[in-house]
Amino acid sequence: MKGAFAMNRMTLGVAALAWSAAAAAAPPPISLYGQLPNVQSISLSPDGTKWAAVMGDDKAAQIQVRTLVDNQLLSVTAADKSKVRGVMWAGNDHVVATISTTQSFDQFGSGPKREWYMLLALDLTKGKEWKQLLTGIPDAMNVAAGTPKATLREGQPVLVVPGISFESGSGTISLLEVKLGKSGGSVGLVGKPETLRFVLDTNGKAVAREDYEEKSGTYRLMLRTSNGFRKIYEEVAPLDRPFIYGFGKDTGTLLLNSHKSGVWEDFSVSLADGSVSKIEGFDADSVLRDPRNGVAIGLIDAGLEGNAYKFFDPKDQALWRGITRAFPGEQVELESWSDDRQTLIVEVRGEKNGVSLFRINRAKGQIEFMADRYTGLGPELLNPVTPLRYKAADGLEIPAYLTLPRGRAEKGLPLIVLPHGGPEANDELGFDWWAQALASRGYAVLQPQFRGSSGFGTEFRDAGHGQWGRKMQTDLSDGVRDLVAKGIVDARRVCIVGASYGGYAAMAGVTVDQGVYRCASAVAGVSDLRRMLVWETRDSGGSLNSTLRYWKRFMGAKNASDDSIDPYSPARLAAKVTVPLQLIHGKDDTVVPIEQSRLMRDALKAAGKEAEWLELSGEDHWLSRPATRIAMLEAQIAFLEKHNPPN
Repeated sequence: MKGAFAMNRMTLGVAALAWSAAAAAAPPPISLYGQLPNVQSISLSPDGTKWAAVMGDDKAAQIQVRTLVDNQLLSVTAADKSKVRGVMWAGNDHVVATISTTQSFDQFGSGPKREWYMLLALDLTKGKEWKQLLTGIPDAMNVAAGTPKATLREGQPVLVVPGISFESGSGTISLLEVKLGKSGGSVGLVGKPETLRFVLDTNGKAVAREDYEEKSGTYRLMLRTSNGFRKIYEEVAPLDRPFIYGFGKDTGTLLLNSHKSGVWEDFSVSLADGSVSKIEGFDADSVLRDPRNGVAIGLIDAGLEGNAYKFFDPKDQALWRGITRAFPGEQVELESWSDDRQTLIVEVRGEKNGVSLFRINRAKGQIEFMADRYTGLGPELLNPVTPLRYKAADGLEIPAYLTLPRGRAEKGLPLIVLPHGGPEANDELGFDWWAQALASRGYAVLQPQFRGSSGFGTEFRDAGHGQWGRKMQTDLSDGVRDLVAKGIVDARRVCIVGASYGGYAAMAGVTVDQGVYRCASAVAGVSDLRRMLVWETRDSGGSLNSTLRYWKRFMGAKNASDDSIDPYSPARLAAKVTVPLQLIHGKDDTVVPIEQSRLMRDALKAAGKEAEWLELSGEDHWLSRPATRIAMLEAQIAFLEKHNPPN
């Protein structure tokens, strides 16, 4: 890089919503927050001359392919009936999109619906028609069971896809191979019944295989040899299963993460001789990889104040330092880069740029604006987000984010507590469509990173084990008390909302931990812990599996019949509800069945009480469709404004 980066703001050529001064004085339409991102995901072609992206609005998604320099439209495909999950390149002329659908599959019995992932491909040399992949492969489903790997063989683009084949009589993780531009495909390599995944090299060839026996909790790493696979590492791990997370600093080593010692440690696995040795220097939240060969070239360490990038090569670190200096005080995230790493697309979040995408020409030292992430939501409409920490009742420090409504004094505000799902997950600094929607109506929004959350170290995560509905719940109300003590929040004007585990926490906030909230809105929440464990047992094919063991550890349950967790089940405490409660759930939820919200509704009715009810037709656990996401926001905000007026 020579000199400083030069800034040049250039529009992308997609629809934008302009706000007049009069319109800006009123709250923005809720649809602006419930819309799909204008650019959901974006990927540069290997040579850096084109990009492909999933584009969205308040109605549906589409896939666009454009040239990078002048944004010439090469292809646009509406995807109003599909949930588009992402795009990738296979060479410079082929684009592959991942879509998903929710449905049952008779081959696996009469169990609940599942989310199935399928692939579409576009050959830019032959026109603008997308074709479905993985169809017509003998003894295989036309679905992907993992991330595809694009490679070139004899100059032709080939896609290697983890899939499901039935050559052994039952569904088995296998590698499917498709030559792009040609119909059909083949099963390249068949796994074992216990196979989790294959580890692929740059040519799409398997170099290792990970197996896991659910009943015994035995993990095995199998190395590829000329005679098949041989075991080089084994560990009994009913919980905290080991895993390979890619190549090391060269293609001759793999990185293995293990919790065998009681803490997570990194190991290097030699592909030459199968030796396994402990290593240091990879203690981070994620790894940056060379787009050409997948070797580790840096680390990303997530923190409450944002992500920190650390590149191993000083030149790469200097480049990143130069990019971040071009956006002082804002958070910069890498979105995509070309194979030679000379062309980059980054997301910038902050008070000046809102949430925007920029393209960077490393050779010329240029930075150019591409698009706002959310149409119509410029920086002038976003509400400020502040990281903070507070003490729980037992002294544990709880990280959190506080979003404050623009233009209102930080005194005596109405508050919405918005706990995340998971529970082993975490929020991040930056734009959160849900928190922003609530703040736009005049509410302060607290997002506690309660004990059990990921991203704050193993000890903090482990502090949540057995605390579902207990200290994980009071961590939320302790945050309310902290803001009240500081005078920021009015204790009489606090409600709680959330989805998934956050939906559980919303219901628990008016049953298990009463007296804090004047109303609650639960989206896709768990209401009966025992019934949820029974459902997981049935869905996972028995009581001896890692999924069930995971839930039992957080809930503090011995088994699915353990009634000691009943005092933390809102549906069994419905008679305690004394404030307004709203229940919202998608009918196609494959993670938390809609039965869980119906149990709460029916329990309230039996107790002579009622909940406001909204059933979202065709919606999944993640509120993937803009129409139903907007419907959820509109109903929830109307509920909050009625029972906890912001003014």
